Amino acid sequence: MPEKVERGEAPLDAIAREDMIRTAAYLRAECRGFEPGHELEDWLAAEHEIDDWIATRAAPQRHSL
Repeated sequence: MPEKVERGEAPLDAIAREDMIRTAAYLRAECRGFEPGHELEDWLAAEHEIDDWIATRAAPQRHSL
């Protein structure tokens, strides 16, 4: 069974998370003109970006009255 990463009301499985990271890393490379030698940097930055997004979505929402 795939690992689950919680996000708000619906769980996000590890495969979906990896797909999001892959897309974000690709977009970073594209913005740089696919200059070689930055693949790991792109992946790690994308991973951080997506994990931050997941954490933000999973955080309890505070409602002001």
